[in-house]
Amino acid sequence: MNLYEYMGKEIFRKNGIPVPDGYVVESASQLKPFKKPSVVKSQILLGGRGKSGGIKFAKSDADLKAAATELLGSKIRNLTVTKVLIEDMLNIKKELYVSIALSRSDREPVLIASNSGGVEIESVPQGEIFTKKIDPLLGYSDFIGREASAFMKLDPEIGKQFRSLLVNLYNVFVSEDCELVEINPLVVTAEGNLIAADAKVIMDSDSFFRHKDIVITDPEKTPLELEAQGKGYAFVELDGKIGVIANGAGLTMATLDALTLHNGKPRNFLDLGGTDNVDIVVEAFDLVLKANPKAILVNIFGGVTKCDTVANGIVAAKNKFSIKKPMVVRLSGVHEEEGRQILKENGIESYPTMMEAIERVVKVSEVQ
Repeated sequence: MNLYEYMGKEIFRKNGIPVPDGYVVESASQLKPFKKPSVVKSQILLGGRGKSGGIKFAKSDADLKAAATELLGSKIRNLTVTKVLIEDMLNIKKELYVSIALSRSDREPVLIASNSGGVEIESVPQGEIFTKKIDPLLGYSDFIGREASAFMKLDPEIGKQFRSLLVNLYNVFVSEDCELVEINPLVVTAEGNLIAADAKVIMDSDSFFRHKDIVITDPEKTPLELEAQGKGYAFVELDGKIGVIANGAGLTMATLDALTLHNGKPRNFLDLGGTDNVDIVVEAFDLVLKANPKAILVNIFGGVTKCDTVANGIVAAKNKFSIKKPMVVRLSGVHEEEGRQILKENGIESYPTMMEAIERVVKVSEVQ
């Protein structure tokens, strides 16, 4: 889960990483009186905001109000700006780059640092980039910071600040269950201070049960998608008429592709995941029904998710919500015979193969 810049900077601040003084507003009426030159930064989950007009500079109260008014509610690459961050303008002498990223191939964090900040790290020549793997069992060691500051040829005082910052940055990476922490640019000010002018923090979304204070509301998600997200379902609304429930992202995507191949239009993507809980199946139906499909397709390959459990969940949902819409089910795998028998006794169509079920649901959806 990608955090907004202001959220990342709050985490930095709590962990001893210097950031500019600033505050967040959702409307121009929340602006504080102008005191010094400021930067007005749109809070969207995209890089390259400056090139897209998402960052403004204010040298007067009028500039500040005009910038906030212009940015709030605007669209930047199809994302709506609902918040802006107002920060003190920095007296920049030099821009650096630093990040700690999770290398999935190496299964360990990697420190990346460069003298070339303020640009995408991919555009920096490889010879100007310092990289160092960090053993997750041993953790961060001071010699890594000394190697990095020597590579970057930092002067002694900035090098000292940089090494201190790296310790804190690694603590953020570990304590916040991050996949990436990035500062670009990391600014050396004319006053000789090292300050994180930006903050990109990507957390492992599976760790959110440990971070109850982190709340992300994506303005591009529909109310139903947000509801599903809050309940732990992978759910996307689409523009078709066949509601889809499947287990596993791969099978769900294959189901959507197969529906499209047979001229069926999916109304949603819902990944039931691996479960052996009737209530989770019932709640999935509640979400799909709120999308108002013409027909519902359930495609289950039973493993962890047993077919008879899903069948009992479908029957429970049918009774609870008084479902009159056509339902077609494909059950294959663990306890499939028992599951199909349960569905048959309750008047619900079921098939052993995906294509049989898809051909049937496309047909019944056309007459609705």
